[in-house]
Amino acid sequence: MTRRTHFAAALFLPLALLARPASAAGFADPAEIDRAVAQFTGLPIGVPGGAMLPVDRRLRLARCATPLALSWRGGAHDSVLVQCPDAGGWRLFVAVAGQQGQADAGPAVARGDAVTIAATGEGFSVSQPGEALDAGPVGAWIRVRTGPKAEPMRARIVRPGLVELPVD
Repeated sequence: MTRRTHFAAALFLPLALLARPASAAGFADPAEIDRAVAQFTGLPIGVPGGAMLPVDRRLRLARCATPLALSWRGGAHDSVLVQCPDAGGWRLFVAVAGQQGQADAGPAVARGDAVTIAATGEGFSVSQPGEALDAGPVGAWIRVRTGPKAEPMRARIVRPGLVELPVD
């Protein structure tokens, strides 16, 4: 095998492996990853603040025996880090759709604003007054607190004056 042929084989073999369907036994279901990201961000695919696109269905990621671990990548919240915490597990970065159209409108919540902090889950919602520690547009995640000595927590802006803490 010539050096050029070897290089071409090394280049195209990984692409051929990606072209196989991901639904084969023993591989993670990309739709499950999409659902986990939507639950983490609180928004569906394609909506500002949610995943920009679905996870590529051609990926052949090992199925995880333990639940996926999700976290924000950096402070800009422009992508979600999805990790399989199993030994030898994988990690995947999912791009988050930008806040298009929101930048010109200005922030929906300003630093120091009085806000209602709502903890919501399946079939319930509990709220209390609080204070915004950051500014942001609708869909952005900001720090809020319930009182001057309370620990800050992260909440997503639903509309001016209302932030939400999704509860699993």
